[in-house]
This record gives sequence, structure tokens and C-alpha cells, in this order.
Amino acid sequence: MSALLSFYPLTTPLYGRFKDGRYGVAKQPMLKFVTVGKEMPEKRLADQRKEDFAEIYGEYAREKAAEQAGRCSQCGVPYCQSHCPLHNNIPDWLKLTAEGRLREAYELSQATNTFPEICGRICPQDRLCEGNCVIEQSGHGTVTIGSVEKYITDTAFDQGWVMPIAPSVDRAESVGIVGAGPGGLAAADMLRRAGLQVTVYDRYDRSGGLMVYGIPGFKLEKDVVMRRNKQLADGGVTFELNCDVGQDITLEEIREEHDYVIIATGVYKSRELPGPGAGADGIVRAIDYLTASNRKSFGDKVPEFDSGELNAEGKRVVVIGGGDTAMDCVRTATRQGATSVKCLYRRDRANMPGSQREVQNAEEEGVEFVWLSAPKGFTGDSVDGVMVQKMRLGAPDVTGRQSPEVIDGADYIEGADLVIKALGFEPEDLPALWQTPELEVTRWGTIKTNHRTHETALENVFAVGDIVRGASLVVWAIRDGREAAEAILERVAMQGRVAAE
Repeated sequence: MSALLSFYPLTTPLYGRFKDGRYGVAKQPMLKFVTVGKEMPEKRLADQRKEDFAEIYGEYAREKAAEQAGRCSQCGVPYCQSHCPLHNNIPDWLKLTAEGRLREAYELSQATNTFPEICGRICPQDRLCEGNCVIEQSGHGTVTIGSVEKYITDTAFDQGWVMPIAPSVDRAESVGIVGAGPGGLAAADMLRRAGLQVTVYDRYDRSGGLMVYGIPGFKLEKDVVMRRNKQLADGGVTFELNCDVGQDITLEEIREEHDYVIIATGVYKSRELPGPGAGADGIVRAIDYLTASNRKSFGDKVPEFDSGELNAEGKRVVVIGGGDTAMDCVRTATRQGATSVKCLYRRDRANMPGSQREVQNAEEEGVEFVWLSAPKGFTGDSVDGVMVQKMRLGAPDVTGRQSPEVIDGADYIEGADLVIKALGFEPEDLPALWQTPELEVTRWGTIKTNHRTHETALENVFAVGDIVRGASLVVWAIRDGREAAEAILERVAMQGRVAAE
């Protein structure tokens, strides 16, 4: 029989003997990429989705999720997994989904990722797992990994498969976590499940960090994050919100309160724009603009939005930058009713850092991208224009990307009533803000850590996420948080063994 089957390609249904002794054709749930095309969940039409902040993609039906998961080639070296920061067991949970074993698929997905339904929504899969899918490289169209990942955990919540956090034993050791973003919450989840006492301190009034106030609802609806916050709180994690470390409490006080501390503050200091008129009214930071919009979605009172200062309605909007934050800003502006939305980026489309899928979505929604363009200055006491200088790509810089060069004599004025700076984020000066000079930082202001354990120069103080890496992805913060939690648990176990001796 094995010799006979060797003549068949793997995508062919296999003829063989069943357990009851009968012979017949066995259904092959995987390797369908040759006969089944890539199909994303249904996407709402641009004119419809511009009217609200709901997510733009629908949900797979069970049969469609199984069909799309079944396109996986189950390759021997899964590049999707190796290019995922969390090294998720992607081929395995795709196979389980294709076989209809959704609860097992969820449990396998949750084993390596604290928030798979969030990563399925906001990870730039086109740069990570899907971009490195073997069948994508061979021209068959990638497996829709992110959409299946989202479907698995959303289904698990709907079916009641997501169990409450219930440690088998409560331990006395406690951990204080500064920052309620993805890195801090991922660490809190692992530590609490192990029975440690966990308190999360955050300067904002809601837990979630940029997942709540930085990322718009059309990419990540807020009830998805609130659902996880509730799970953590119900599981015994304590949240101290509206608590600004350095103002309301010192880092030293937190260290005295807890056995271990994790710093997961993220980076919120916006890079500034030089040039004439850079201080004019109407030039705003991306983080302020996005936070105001997200607060409105919660029903909060936002005077800066209501006054029009952080509201794009009826305005000519220019967003400066080419990353994912810039994409969030341009797509938010279209939904707020801007008369025009343009995005200036100093390199070309192929060299922009943001997700190409997000660029496509923005273009469908009416955003105009002005490539190879950079601001030189601004006109008007209340901004009415951007002085734009045209660029060309020259020799590669130290990162290997071609450096933009100014084209002399090609300047022009781009009319604008609202300019949004989306140039990335830098770390705040934490040693000064927290009056902790012994907290060592790099020349970029990020916290120095042991790259294996994430421990800082301060004993039993760890740091994770953007405050260590610089502005990065949610998935990297989750990985860091999980690794720091593992390091703490190893230390707790070691101390327990020493005490037992």
C-alpha cells in the first residue's frame, strides 16, 4: 500500500484501509493550496466602513476557517513559526482547525501567546508569519494565518472554552508591574496563573496601554481588550490605575512593596519636527490625536476633540510619517469627516515601514499617499500649509535602506488645516522622572537589561517591551513580558529549593 500511495501527490485524496477493515478514499484535510485559493474574511466596503470605527473584517464561518486553514502545506521547516516573535505553533493549530478540532486549536494557540485574538487583529502578518509562508513564496497566496488565529480565540470565548485564571496554590511572593500595556499584561497573566500576587500600576484610567488608547477600533475593537482586562482582574490581578509612578508613588516604594518589579511603560515621547512654523496651532502629536479619538469611542468627555483641536472633521489633513501609527491616523481622519487626507513619507512605497495591507485599506478609504516627500516647514500662525520638499532615494544608509536626498528646486506648499506628526516615539528619561539614577539606560534612553532574563541594573527589577527595544510591535512586548515572567518564576523556584535545603 505504501508503494502505491507514493505515486500520488500529497494533495490527492488517499486510498487506504480504514480501522473497520474497509478500503476507500480518505479525506485529506491539509495541503489544499493548489486547489483552494486564498480568501480573507469578508471586508466591508470602504464607503460603509468609513462611517464608523468598527472592525473592517468579518469573521470566518466554521467551514471557511477550516478550508483556509487546510491550505497550509505543513512544511518541514515552518518559516511562519520561525518568523513569529512568539514562535507560535502555527502549522499545528492550522491542522487542528482544518480537522474541526477547534478547542484543541485554541489551547495550543494560547499555550504560546497570551493574547492570540489581539495579535490576530493587529500584528503585521504581511511582514511576519504570512510574509514568510512557503506557499506565498511559491506564488499560491499565503495562508490567512492572522484571520484564523483571531477566529480560533473568538470562538473559544463564544463557546466558554476560555477558563478563568485560577491558580492551584496562592503564593506569598508578589510582583509589581509598572505599565498596563501588552508586555505588562502578558507578564501579569503568567505570574498570576502561577499563584504569585500581582499588582499593575498605570498612569491611565483604563488598562491596556496603546491597545486601548493608541490603536483605533477599526483595527482592534475595545471590548476585545476589556474582555482580557476583566479576566485578569477576576483572576486576582490588582490594578492601580490613575497612578503615575514618579508623581503618585516612587519606584523605590514599589520595590519595597513587592519582591520583584517589572517595568513595562512603553515609549510615549513623540519625535519632534524641525523647521519654520513647527510650533503653529494645528500641528499635533499622533498619540494625542489617537487618544482623543479612542476616548470619544468610550463616551468620555474630551474637550480637545469637541473644540476641534484634535478633530479632523471638515479639515484638510496632512499626516507626516510612514509607519503603522501614520496609517492609524490617516484612517481615523477619514472617519472623522476630513475633506482630504494626505500622507507624506520621505521614501517610496516599497521602503515604508508600515503594513502594506494597511496602506491598501487606507487607499480604498480615500487617503492619498505622497511618496518621496518631506516637510521643510509650515505656514500660518494657525497652520494653513506644509512646505514640502521632494526627495529621491540615494545610497543605502547603515540599515541598508536607501537614504532620501532632497531634490533642489522642487519645493511646493501643500494646503493643510490639521497636521499630525506620526514620526515615531522615544523613551522618556525614566531615571530622572523616577529619581532613580542607578537605573541604567542606553545612549538611546532605553533601559539596559540582561537579554536573557530581562533584569535591569537594579536587583529583582526587570524591564520589557518598547522601553527596552524602542518603539516596536505588540507581539514583541508580549514575548518580552512572558520571558520576564519565566525568569521570575525560575528565581522563585530556585529560592524555594534553597530554602528547602
